Amino acid sequence: MGYRIVVVGATGNVGREMLNILAERQFPVDELAVLASRRSLGTEVSFGDKTLTTQDLDTFDFTGWDMALFAVGSDATKVYAPKTAAAGCTVIDNSSLYRYDPDIPLIVPECNPQAIHDYAKKNIIANPNCSTAQMVVALKPLHDRAKIKRVVVSTYQSVSGAGKEGMDELWDQTKAVYNPTTDVPPNKFQKEIAFNVIPHIDVFMEDGSTKEEWKMVAETKKIVDPAIKVTATCVRVPVFVGHSEAVNIEFEEFLDEDEARDILRESPGIMVIDKREAGGYVTPKECVGDFATFISRIRQDSTVENGINLWCVSDNLRKGAALNAVQIAELLGREVLKKG
Repeated sequence: MGYRIVVVGATGNVGREMLNILAERQFPVDELAVLASRRSLGTEVSFGDKTLTTQDLDTFDFTGWDMALFAVGSDATKVYAPKTAAAGCTVIDNSSLYRYDPDIPLIVPECNPQAIHDYAKKNIIANPNCSTAQMVVALKPLHDRAKIKRVVVSTYQSVSGAGKEGMDELWDQTKAVYNPTTDVPPNKFQKEIAFNVIPHIDVFMEDGSTKEEWKMVAETKKIVDPAIKVTATCVRVPVFVGHSEAVNIEFEEFLDEDEARDILRESPGIMVIDKREAGGYVTPKECVGDFATFISRIRQDSTVENGINLWCVSDNLRKGAALNAVQIAELLGREVLKKG
């Protein structure tokens, strides 16, 4: 006997990717419902070799369903997630709404699977921010070995992190560069994204950081260790899919780069591609469609007593969103519901 699963926001980038991953990983689905807003009602989406038609989120009855994977914004989640959870259907939420609620677990299964047992307080589980998810997969096994004091991270985040509108804007502006009669002013982003980088993701906060940067700080502390100090600079780059991060890690004790490389090679969810030669590293274009978080450029940082630098790349629509949500569903099934 399998699970009765609902995907909420099934017509968006992340919702469609959730359906792809549920099929690819052969998640034990007994019955699957795909929901959308009335604007997208009746849209067809693919699940393996099946074609499903979206139903109305407003009128759907979640009673008797096991899990709902939410891939909608915080505003819609705020309305529908509590109703879903109250109906007995566990919510796995991809928005930022519940990540910082102390009564709701924020989970990356490779890092803190034990937190799954806290889901019952509100029957909701939070999925982390895309840039946080891939970084903590790399941090946790190293932290277990040498205890991390401080992390300095600069991100290079693809436009798919801003949804379909972000991808369309990059595409349209890139074409416009080669067609002088066409002008595509910034709409989704603050400045032109084609052939440019923008050090601004989400809104600015009082201390000068952006909310995206704050998310990485708060979520790393919640998932890995509240004692870790994190400082982040988050940058949007003209890449369609795949987030990259340059990560500097300072430890409480010395960790040799070779041992760090070995630890990461043996850690779940990680693929180490690290040759000190031209092309001996992974770029975002190469990670698209893959489940792994790729680590390259592992090296000692001689400017601090116990430091390591590394390069971290992942498909943000997968590990940063849809894959992690499905992994949470697998973990919930395996550890708690035990139906599949």
